[in-house]
Amino acid sequence: TNTSVVSGTSEVTMECVANARPLIKLSITWRKNRVLVTSGLSDFNRRLTIIGPVVSDSGFYECEVVLRSSSVPSVNAGAYLHVQEPPQFVKEPEKHITAEMEKIVDIPCQARGVPQPDIVWYKDAVPISPVKTPRYRVLVGGSLQVNGLLPDDTGMFQCFARNLAGEVQTNTYLAVTSIAPNITAGPSDSTVIDGMSIILHCETSGAPRPAITWQKGEHVLASGSVQLPRFTLLESGSLLISPSHISDAGTYTCMASNSRGIDEAAADLVVWARTRINTPPQDQSVIKGTKATMTCGVTHDSSVTVRYVWEKEGSVINTQSIPRIRLDPDGTLHISQTWSGDIGTYTCRVMSVGGNDSRSAHLRVRQLPYSPENPAALLSSSEKRAINLTWAKPFDGNSPLLRYILEVSENNAPWAILLANIEPESTAVTVSGLIPARSYQFRLCAVNDVGKGQFSKETDRVSLPEEPPSAPPQNVIASGRTNQSIMIQWQPPPESHQNGVLRGYSVRYRLTGLPVDYQSKNISKPDVTNILLEDLIIWTNYEIEVAAYNKAGLGTFSHKVTEWTLQGVPTIAPSKVQVEAVNSTTIRITWAAPNPQFINGINQGYKLLAWEPGQEEEVTMVTVRPNFQDSVHVGYVTGLKKFTEYYSSVLCFTTPGDGPRSPANGLRTHEDTPGAVGDLSFTEILDTSLKVSWREPEEKNGVLTGYRISWEEFNRTNTRVTHYLPNVTLEYRVTGLTALTTYTIEVAGMTSKGQGKLSSSTISSGVPPELPGPPTNMAISNIGPRSINLQFKPGYDGKTSISRWQVEAQVSVIGDNEDWVIVHQLPNEPDARSLEVPGLNPYTFYRFRMRQVNIVGTSPPSQPSRKIQTLQARPDMFPANVTLRTASETSLWLRWVPLPEWEYNGDPEVVGYRVQYSRTGSQGRALTHVIADRLEREFTIEDLEEWTEYEVRVQALNGIGAGPWSQPVRGRTRESVPSCGPTNVSAFATTSSSILVRWFEVPEPDRNGLILGYKVLYREKDSDLSLQLWTVEGNASHSVQLTGLGKYVLYEIQVLAFTRIGDGMPSSPLILERTLDDVPGPPVGILFPEVRTTSVRLIWQSPSQPNGIILAYQITYRLNSTNSNMATVDVLNPSARQYMVTGLKQESVYVFRITAQTRKGWGEAAEALVVTTEKRARPQPTGRPMVPQENVQARSVLLTWEPGSDGLSPVRYYTIQLRELSESNWTVHSASVNHKSSFYIVGRLKPFISYQFRVKATNDIGDSEYSEESEAITTLQDAPDEAPTILSVTPHTTTSVLIRWQHPSEEKINGILLGFRIRYRELLYDRLRSFSVRTANSPSNTWTELNSPYSVRNLSESSLTQYELDNLSKHKRYEIRMSVYNAVGEGPTSTPQEVFVGEAVPTAPPQNVAIQSATATQLDVTWEPPPLDTQNGDIQGYKVYFWEIQRKNETERLRTLFLPEGGVKLKNLTGYTTYMISVALFNAAGDGPRSPPTRGRTQQAAPSAPSFIHFSELTTTSVNVSWGEPTYPNGILEGYRLVYEPCTPVDGVSKIVTVDVKGAPFWMKIKDLADGVTYNFRIRAKTFTYGPEVEANITMGPGEGAPGPPGEPFISRYGSALTIHWANGDPGRSPITRYVIEARPSDEGLWDILIKDIPKEVTSYAFNMDILKQGVSYDFRVIGVNDYGYGSPSPPSASISAKKVAPFYEEWWFLVVVALVGLIFILLLVFILIIRGQSKKYAKKSDSGNNSNCNALTHGDMVSLDEGRFPALELNNRRLSIKNSFCRKNGVYTRSPPRPSPGSLNYSDEDLSTTKYNDLIPAESSSLTEKPSEISDSKGSDSEYEVDQNRQKTHSFVSHYISDPTYYNSWRRQQKGISRAQAYNYTESESGDPEPCGLTPQGQGSLFRPKGSRTPTPSQQLSNSTPPSHSNTLSYWPPSSPSPAPGSRAPIAGFSSFV
Repeated sequence: TNTSVVSGTSEVTMECVANARPLIKLSITWRKNRVLVTSGLSDFNRRLTIIGPVVSDSGFYECEVVLRSSSVPSVNAGAYLHVQEPPQFVKEPEKHITAEMEKIVDIPCQARGVPQPDIVWYKDAVPISPVKTPRYRVLVGGSLQVNGLLPDDTGMFQCFARNLAGEVQTNTYLAVTSIAPNITAGPSDSTVIDGMSIILHCETSGAPRPAITWQKGEHVLASGSVQLPRFTLLESGSLLISPSHISDAGTYTCMASNSRGIDEAAADLVVWARTRINTPPQDQSVIKGTKATMTCGVTHDSSVTVRYVWEKEGSVINTQSIPRIRLDPDGTLHISQTWSGDIGTYTCRVMSVGGNDSRSAHLRVRQLPYSPENPAALLSSSEKRAINLTWAKPFDGNSPLLRYILEVSENNAPWAILLANIEPESTAVTVSGLIPARSYQFRLCAVNDVGKGQFSKETDRVSLPEEPPSAPPQNVIASGRTNQSIMIQWQPPPESHQNGVLRGYSVRYRLTGLPVDYQSKNISKPDVTNILLEDLIIWTNYEIEVAAYNKAGLGTFSHKVTEWTLQGVPTIAPSKVQVEAVNSTTIRITWAAPNPQFINGINQGYKLLAWEPGQEEEVTMVTVRPNFQDSVHVGYVTGLKKFTEYYSSVLCFTTPGDGPRSPANGLRTHEDTPGAVGDLSFTEILDTSLKVSWREPEEKNGVLTGYRISWEEFNRTNTRVTHYLPNVTLEYRVTGLTALTTYTIEVAGMTSKGQGKLSSSTISSGVPPELPGPPTNMAISNIGPRSINLQFKPGYDGKTSISRWQVEAQVSVIGDNEDWVIVHQLPNEPDARSLEVPGLNPYTFYRFRMRQVNIVGTSPPSQPSRKIQTLQARPDMFPANVTLRTASETSLWLRWVPLPEWEYNGDPEVVGYRVQYSRTGSQGRALTHVIADRLEREFTIEDLEEWTEYEVRVQALNGIGAGPWSQPVRGRTRESVPSCGPTNVSAFATTSSSILVRWFEVPEPDRNGLILGYKVLYREKDSDLSLQLWTVEGNASHSVQLTGLGKYVLYEIQVLAFTRIGDGMPSSPLILERTLDDVPGPPVGILFPEVRTTSVRLIWQSPSQPNGIILAYQITYRLNSTNSNMATVDVLNPSARQYMVTGLKQESVYVFRITAQTRKGWGEAAEALVVTTEKRARPQPTGRPMVPQENVQARSVLLTWEPGSDGLSPVRYYTIQLRELSESNWTVHSASVNHKSSFYIVGRLKPFISYQFRVKATNDIGDSEYSEESEAITTLQDAPDEAPTILSVTPHTTTSVLIRWQHPSEEKINGILLGFRIRYRELLYDRLRSFSVRTANSPSNTWTELNSPYSVRNLSESSLTQYELDNLSKHKRYEIRMSVYNAVGEGPTSTPQEVFVGEAVPTAPPQNVAIQSATATQLDVTWEPPPLDTQNGDIQGYKVYFWEIQRKNETERLRTLFLPEGGVKLKNLTGYTTYMISVALFNAAGDGPRSPPTRGRTQQAAPSAPSFIHFSELTTTSVNVSWGEPTYPNGILEGYRLVYEPCTPVDGVSKIVTVDVKGAPFWMKIKDLADGVTYNFRIRAKTFTYGPEVEANITMGPGEGAPGPPGEPFISRYGSALTIHWANGDPGRSPITRYVIEARPSDEGLWDILIKDIPKEVTSYAFNMDILKQGVSYDFRVIGVNDYGYGSPSPPSASISAKKVAPFYEEWWFLVVVALVGLIFILLLVFILIIRGQSKKYAKKSDSGNNSNCNALTHGDMVSLDEGRFPALELNNRRLSIKNSFCRKNGVYTRSPPRPSPGSLNYSDEDLSTTKYNDLIPAESSSLTEKPSEISDSKGSDSEYEVDQNRQKTHSFVSHYISDPTYYNSWRRQQKGISRAQAYNYTESESGDPEPCGLTPQGQGSLFRPKGSRTPTPSQQLSNSTPPSHSNTLSYWPPSSPSPAPGSRAPIAGFSSFV
């Protein structure tokens, strides 16, 4: 079993007991840890005893038992022995320990034992718990560490060590003491450089640990509680100033204090301004021989002396010993006369106690390359006509060679460039295609970016051997000169194919197609290039060849040229010629052909000649084709004069001319009958005789033998009388005629051949001829596109025959007022009954009429035919004035003059144009485009090729087909940008920063213009940077060296070509090329994320410019205070990005440098500082950034700042932010500014913008706060970045254009805009095209030849947006560009705009536009063209705009005239409407301005129908009809005509009533209608005539849903008041809204509304009887009204009389008393007068006629009124809304007379003539006007009349006179119970004053007479000014006026004429 014992025990025994048989053979062995044990065994090895076991005896003990000599396997058993050792102290503390406060004390206690003992600490017998007391810490091994000792830590500490074997303990006493502070190592006086870090040491001792405070003067800089920026208190008590400032100089005091006391020490600090290179030298590349200046500007402390040392490639330059090199005191190094020995890297080292600095720059001295060496030229052995040229590569002048130029001198000619782009890598070239027999000399020069080097020495002259000419003579032409000679002409072979000096030519020829040998002619003079081959055969075909020869032999012959010798003319005339006359106009000629061998050519035929004697030049010739079959030829000459002498002859002719004529033969044509006599006329016409006169026939056609005259009665041949007269007789008196009889008289001449053509005419004896009458019965047939057939019946012939028929027509516009033109005449066909009218226009409206003409004159026209339209036909003409202009790069602008309307020949809606276009010279199918608009004048042809010439033509189309094509015009599209890039682009890296790029030209079809140069686009692959451009001017150069590239960077490269218009497409695909590698740039992003007092860990990123593959990194570090020789160096693998350094000195500043390596070497190092302290913090913000004004540029400023404290972690980089003052957001400009910098050039700024800046620092811990914002700084102005955008360039006049543009955006002007600059030049396309050819052959031509210079206009007004550019040349194309400029300079120019000058739109409108009203639908407009200088070209037509005034948008129309006419007739206008008319002219360039609108008005026309009919107040017998004004009055409305009739007869009678209404009322009340009958109403308006009518039907009676009848009313009477009672009836479909009471006189009166608007709640109503007429009995009924209308009326009430009780003064006795009193008074008066009369001899008599101011109208007066015209009534033009036709007076509803209708009414009633109303129809309409109402003295304030001034009239009075038949005779017969209405009446004034007379129509007021009313005073004018009997006006008072008072005078007769 396992056993454990403690060391030191006496022994330990282990037993192994086994059992087996035989026992003697048992064998036991022991092992310890598998090692055999031999000692300590006993008892047959069964027991193992270990004496004094120790730790080393521990282990696994195992016994193995074996039975010897047996196959039984052994058995094993084992156990562990553990020997434990009690603890023993290895290290113990001293019995007494003394330690200082705040220090750390370690109390040692270490023990050993088996197993390892545990250590337990006690203080003052209490276990120590580190968890509760963190200051106590048990270290590894068991020692106790006490941190930050305190007085309480004094006491007894015990250490116990325990394990399983036992425990031991030890103890110590810890005493904590305090000591006064003591500065053991104080600060010393120091000097530091501005910006560097410095540590002022202050090491102290004391207990507790002294507190350190640093002061400068009285100012505490750093302590335990104070921490100023840049001042850091280190753990040791030292002061770190980082970075230091100049202001930090002074005395610093270190003060140490604790509870025991204070100690201090001081030192002075001097701060020098850092010596810094602020203007480092820059890499330079200078041309050899020029001066190189390398600056080295330094800022340093004024107390520090600076020394400059320049090194070249690490070696110091001794400027004293080299005169070319001069060093300025400011460190600038001048190297004059630079040469290749000056090439290298120059380093400026600045050394001073204020710091050292160094900067390097590379100087490259470029020079022209050397001339190629050892040029040699040898004839090529492998290629004919070729020379191999070799040379050695020259020195490249420190600039890579771009190409070689090879020049050649041929036959000592001046040197000319042969190859301009030999690859720079080449050292040999084969020049092929040379010309034999010429000598060649070559020379080369190399070209780099400096220029062209010297030419090499010339090669030896190499001559090529002569060869026979390799090309035949050119342009061999053969032409037959005569019939026996041919002229051969040619040009020498091309000079390049002559292959030697020509010696002459050989010409060979032979007959074509015949097996004959060549004949040759040799020309031994090479300058003779023609020969006349003579003595050839006439009219024979030859084949000719020409060859040149030189010394080497005869060259190749030209192609065969065949030519005939010319034909000859026949040499003999035809034979056997015989001539005879066939008739009076024809002769017959026979002849035999000449012998063919004498024709000498192709017999083209015969000419038969005939001529009159003495007129040989006037030959009648007939050509007869040859007849090869017949031996005798026959021909006829026709058309000869009759009975005339002729000579005739025959000749044979060939193409060259006529053969000889045959001998002339004479003959005369046969005699014939003569022609008609001339001028047949009749004179001295008597009853039985007349005289006939004539003239001889024009065509006698023989010998006149006399005349034949005959006459006969018309159409009676049996009465013919004939006389033959001698040939000298030209007049004859015909006698024996019967009077007044028509005769036909005929006269004819006579020859031996008989009677000639008759001249006849008809004449009536005794009756002179007259003008004929017009034809009749015209009919049209066979209508075609251009002709018709006209049938007619002749009219009266004027007693003589018709000599001519004349057809006239109205064309296109048909109307009674249109013009007629003569379209056809037919003479000498008196019996014609139809004729064809040709020459008509297709698809045109015509109306025809005819006239007939006799010897007297022309008849009146016939009646016009019907209107016809000719059929359609194709257009006859093509559009005129077709022009083609360039529109854009892919479009052309085509213009033409549209067809005139009369040329459409078809439906205008389908007239259009077809445009056909194709590339000039192209054989492909032309493209077409159809334009459907017949008025279109232009079309832009799109999708064309750029910079290509096209041929275009136009034709017109209509529904039938297409017209002819116009003549083709040509135009070229505008130059554009290339549509693809150059081809075969390649790139080759030449250095680590340059790439050579080469390319071929852009393919010809894709150039789209003239290539002006190329641009190379390049940028780093996968970079976000913008593309960079490298421009190559000129199209001769096809390579360029890109320099200044990044090292070992993969670039994407493309090349594009550009034209005058702009850049083309870049080449494709992208070319990728990497620059060569170089030493790398510095690693970036160095940070120290982990810093301890003795170790740091730094990280970094690979260089931003690796310049190759990074192979390793090297880290160097050292203390900042030591020199670089003491640095530690370590090399890391390329994947390392971090590095750990240990063993550093605590609280020290270290410098770390990291550099990378490529295969080119180690690169530039990146440097960083670090302070080994754990007390690090974020940096403090920098000081406020400053921008010195002198460092402000347009796009950059120099920003400076003071660094802040770095927080014991050096600043790694700075971040700069900026913002524009106009914006609130800050943006980061740069986030990686070098940590050493205190200034930075902020670039990429916008010019003339105000900015603010701020800075923050970043160290390993993090970012500082941003600094305070800088002051606002405005960058300087710069030249603008953007050109204005040209919106349009349009021709303004024929020599000027108007340019409109848009300003560049404000931020792109970069300053204050001062103005614009316009550049323009004439485009010379032809010259440019020819130049592009020259350029290909001679690339040395300067590029300026291509671009003609621009003319410039400066516009100094910055607000302009348009300008007229004038003084240009006519008919030229110009290119125009624009730019803007400010105070700094000019910006870029805009893309070019092209414009054609010479055509411009007119600039002035037509003048003197006048309008004449022709009809109601036509206006005639005339105008005059504007001045010639404003027309800007030929006027092509006018545009007439016209519209109705106030409705321009809805009605404006356009009439276009395509002829420069001066007027137009505008038709189909609206009648009596004011139109505004404006006219503009147009030319080929476009439309000119419109003339100011001119006003014109059409004449009146019939109005349109009224707009509506509306019915209201519909009852069983009456309705109110209203209507709307016509939409188009077309004139001044005079009134309306209303017609109504029942749709079905009423009681068998269908009465039609017509009412004429004068003026402008819009309603009328109709009352004489029958219930349940449907009436048709028709209304039409009238101007000077009536227009169309509008109609509507209405059925009388209640509508569906209207109320039922109320109960029968009954009437109660109380005094003068009546009360009507009724019961409610059926309300219908909606509630009743009101009630209406109607009344009528009991005897046959019509119902009329008495009371309106009775409230719906009441069932009774009271009113005063004063509104009724006295003594008349009335019936009453009630009607309910709801939303559906008037309901059925109630049954009528019982009749009730309106009679009242008479007052006392009407009693008989009262009258008797009054009469007696009056009689007594009269007797007394008579008595008095008699007495007075006796006392005077004469008594003055009073004129009783003067006692009255009122002149009464007598019956005679009234008659005069009636006989004249009914006086017009005045009616106010107000619209009255009448709620009730009764007035309320004194609280009682009283009836007032209804208002008369506001117009004079004219009635016609078709059935009135058979009724009792026949005498009531007035003879003519009357007019009625209304004066304003004059209100009576009624006291009723709630009058039912409402006057709305804004509404038109809605009521009429006519119904009271018209609709009610009762009123027709109301003045003719007295009806029962109704007092007669007075037409006019007089009334006395209530005041007693005399009143003028007045006439008052009573209207319907005759039904109801108000009580106590009076007649208002009428106009004074009626009685005083104009006698009533002659008055045409009648004052009328409206219904509110009361009826006459009692006692009025009797009515005046004649008023019935009013109705």
